[in-house]
Amino acid sequence: MVKSGTLILHTAARILMPLQLLFSVFLLLRGHDEPGGGFIAGLVAAGAFTLYLFAFGVSATREVLRMVDPRDLIGMGLLFGMASVFPAWFVDQPFLTAQWWTIPGIDFYASTPLIFDIGVYLAVLGSVLAMVMTLMEVDKDEP
Repeated sequence: MVKSGTLILHTAARILMPLQLLFSVFLLLRGHDEPGGGFIAGLVAAGAFTLYLFAFGVSATREVLRMVDPRDLIGMGLLFGMASVFPAWFVDQPFLTAQWWTIPGIDFYASTPLIFDIGVYLAVLGSVLAMVMTLMEVDKDEP
Protein backbone atom coordinates (compact mmCIF):
# COMPACT_ATOMS: atom_id res chain seq x y z
CA MET A 1 0.00 0.00 0.00
CA VAL A 2 1.28 3.46 -0.89
CA LYS A 3 1.53 5.72 2.12
CA SER A 4 0.73 9.41 1.77
CA GLY A 5 3.69 11.62 1.00
CA THR A 6 6.02 13.54 3.22
CA LEU A 7 6.05 17.25 3.88
CA ILE A 8 8.59 17.77 1.10
CA LEU A 9 6.42 15.85 -1.39
CA HIS A 10 3.31 17.78 -0.33
CA THR A 11 5.07 21.12 -0.79
CA ALA A 12 6.63 20.09 -4.10
CA ALA A 13 3.30 18.84 -5.43
CA ARG A 14 1.53 22.09 -4.58
CA ILE A 15 4.25 24.16 -6.24
CA LEU A 16 5.00 21.96 -9.27
CA MET A 17 1.48 20.97 -10.30
CA PRO A 18 0.41 24.43 -11.58
CA LEU A 19 3.79 24.89 -13.28
CA GLN A 20 3.53 21.52 -15.02
CA LEU A 21 -0.03 22.24 -16.17
CA LEU A 22 1.04 25.62 -17.54
CA PHE A 23 3.97 23.99 -19.33
CA SER A 24 1.65 21.35 -20.79
CA VAL A 25 -0.57 24.09 -22.26
CA PHE A 26 2.56 25.74 -23.70
CA LEU A 27 3.57 22.44 -25.32
CA LEU A 28 0.06 21.92 -26.64
CA LEU A 29 -0.18 25.33 -28.29
CA ARG A 30 3.33 25.20 -29.70
CA GLY A 31 3.05 21.67 -31.06
CA HIS A 32 1.65 22.22 -34.53
CA ASP A 33 4.46 24.63 -35.47
CA GLU A 34 7.43 23.28 -33.51
CA PRO A 35 8.22 20.20 -31.38
CA GLY A 36 5.50 19.40 -28.90
CA GLY A 37 1.85 18.66 -29.38
CA GLY A 38 -1.06 16.92 -27.80
CA PHE A 39 0.63 13.67 -26.84
CA ILE A 40 3.60 15.04 -24.94
CA ALA A 41 1.48 17.84 -23.45
CA GLY A 42 -1.03 15.25 -22.22
CA LEU A 43 1.78 13.24 -20.62
CA VAL A 44 3.15 16.32 -18.86
CA ALA A 45 -0.34 17.17 -17.53
CA ALA A 46 -0.86 13.57 -16.43
CA GLY A 47 2.50 13.74 -14.66
CA ALA A 48 1.31 16.81 -12.76
CA PHE A 49 -1.87 15.08 -11.59
CA THR A 50 0.06 11.88 -10.79
CA LEU A 51 2.49 13.82 -8.59
CA TYR A 52 -0.50 15.32 -6.78
CA LEU A 53 -2.04 11.85 -6.53
CA PHE A 54 1.08 10.38 -4.93
CA ALA A 55 1.27 13.25 -2.46
CA PHE A 56 -2.38 13.53 -1.42
CA GLY A 57 -4.18 10.39 -2.55
CA VAL A 58 -6.98 9.48 -4.95
CA SER A 59 -9.82 11.30 -3.21
CA ALA A 60 -7.93 14.61 -3.08
CA THR A 61 -7.03 14.27 -6.76
CA ARG A 62 -10.67 13.62 -7.66
CA GLU A 63 -11.57 16.82 -5.79
CA VAL A 64 -9.00 18.74 -7.82
CA LEU A 65 -10.52 17.35 -11.02
CA ARG A 66 -13.93 18.64 -9.80
CA MET A 67 -16.34 15.94 -10.89
CA VAL A 68 -14.59 15.27 -14.23
CA ASP A 69 -14.00 11.57 -14.47
CA PRO A 70 -10.86 10.58 -16.40
CA ARG A 71 -13.03 8.40 -18.66
CA ASP A 72 -15.02 11.52 -19.59
CA LEU A 73 -11.75 13.17 -20.65
CA ILE A 74 -11.09 10.23 -22.98
CA GLY A 75 -14.53 10.64 -24.53
CA MET A 76 -14.12 14.39 -24.95
CA GLY A 77 -10.71 13.83 -26.53
CA LEU A 78 -12.13 11.38 -29.05
CA LEU A 79 -14.95 13.81 -29.82
CA PHE A 80 -12.47 16.65 -30.48
CA GLY A 81 -10.36 14.35 -32.64
CA MET A 82 -13.36 13.38 -34.75
CA ALA A 83 -14.61 16.98 -34.97
CA SER A 84 -11.29 18.10 -36.44
CA VAL A 85 -11.76 16.08 -39.62
CA PHE A 86 -15.05 17.62 -40.80
CA PRO A 87 -14.36 21.36 -41.44
CA ALA A 88 -12.68 20.54 -44.77
CA TRP A 89 -15.93 19.04 -46.04
CA PHE A 90 -17.79 22.28 -45.40
CA VAL A 91 -15.49 24.16 -47.80
CA ASP A 92 -15.46 21.39 -50.45
CA GLN A 93 -11.90 20.23 -49.82
CA PRO A 94 -10.62 16.67 -49.43
CA PHE A 95 -11.18 14.87 -46.15
CA LEU A 96 -8.56 15.72 -43.44
CA THR A 97 -7.34 18.89 -45.20
CA ALA A 98 -6.14 21.34 -42.56
CA GLN A 99 -8.16 24.51 -42.11
CA TRP A 100 -6.84 27.71 -40.51
CA TRP A 101 -8.79 30.59 -38.97
CA THR A 102 -7.45 33.89 -37.67
CA ILE A 103 -8.83 35.00 -34.31
CA PRO A 104 -9.00 38.80 -34.50
CA GLY A 105 -7.53 40.92 -31.76
CA ILE A 106 -5.02 38.41 -30.38
CA ASP A 107 -3.21 37.45 -33.60
CA PHE A 108 -3.73 33.72 -33.02
CA TYR A 109 -4.36 31.14 -35.72
CA ALA A 110 -6.78 28.38 -34.76
CA SER A 111 -6.68 25.28 -36.91
CA THR A 112 -7.98 21.78 -37.29
CA PRO A 113 -4.56 20.36 -36.33
CA LEU A 114 -4.84 22.29 -33.05
CA ILE A 115 -8.33 20.88 -32.47
CA PHE A 116 -6.94 17.40 -33.12
CA ASP A 117 -4.03 18.06 -30.73
CA ILE A 118 -6.49 19.14 -28.03
CA GLY A 119 -8.33 15.86 -28.56
CA VAL A 120 -5.11 13.88 -28.23
CA TYR A 121 -4.21 15.91 -25.11
CA LEU A 122 -7.52 15.08 -23.42
CA ALA A 123 -7.44 11.41 -24.46
CA VAL A 124 -3.88 10.90 -23.19
CA LEU A 125 -4.57 12.78 -19.96
CA GLY A 126 -7.74 10.76 -19.32
CA SER A 127 -6.11 7.43 -20.17
CA VAL A 128 -3.09 7.90 -17.93
CA LEU A 129 -5.16 9.27 -15.04
CA ALA A 130 -7.66 6.41 -15.31
CA MET A 131 -4.85 3.85 -15.23
CA VAL A 132 -2.94 5.42 -12.35
CA MET A 133 -6.06 6.09 -10.25
CA THR A 134 -7.29 2.54 -10.77
CA LEU A 135 -3.93 1.14 -9.75
CA MET A 136 -3.85 3.34 -6.64
CA GLU A 137 -7.40 2.30 -5.67
CA VAL A 138 -6.61 -1.40 -6.18
CA ASP A 139 -3.41 -1.04 -4.14
CA LYS A 140 -5.39 0.61 -1.33
CA ASP A 141 -7.75 -2.37 -1.12
CA GLU A 142 -5.00 -4.99 -0.76
CA PRO A 143 -3.90 -6.00 2.76
